[in-house]
Amino acid sequence: MPRPLLFLDIDGPLIPFGSPAGRPAFPAVRPSPGRLANPLLDRIDPALGPTLAALPCELVWATSWTAEDANASVAPRLGLPALPAVTWPEPSADDARDERAGLHWKTRTLLRRAAGRPFAWVDDETTGADRDWVAAQGALALLHRVDPRQGLAERDFAVLAAWLSGAAPSIP
Repeated sequence: MPRPLLFLDIDGPLIPFGSPAGRPAFPAVRPSPGRLANPLLDRIDPALGPTLAALPCELVWATSWTAEDANASVAPRLGLPALPAVTWPEPSADDARDERAGLHWKTRTLLRRAAGRPFAWVDDETTGADRDWVAAQGALALLHRVDPRQGLAERDFAVLAAWLSGAAPSIP
């Protein structure tokens, strides 16, 4: 049985929005050829990579960044290999209805992408409406909201590790 998925947003969880005062700037990494430098990338803590890689799951980008940009600019800073990424569909009639219901624009697509597999979703924009809707669909899922001012922290990894360990199938 495949391992659970971990859908990972970039802006907020990996690139905190809070004031950089008091937070270390991490070593700059020269952008790949043809890429523009993004000064916010220096807010990514490279120590997050090994911690993410150690989780019992399959990591998947769930971000508005393109897969190419995420894998060229973010993954190397974390020491991660290129990751698969969710492909977002064109807006549909469901989007307006979902917005009125308080559902995040990613929620419906992530549930389809999981295709019945257990999944965790790490984002700074999930709400109770998203959790309720996913639960009503019968999905085994953890929608974990990260404080966008701080980004992923030890307490977030403790929640993820505990949930993923319980959701992960026993692998001999």
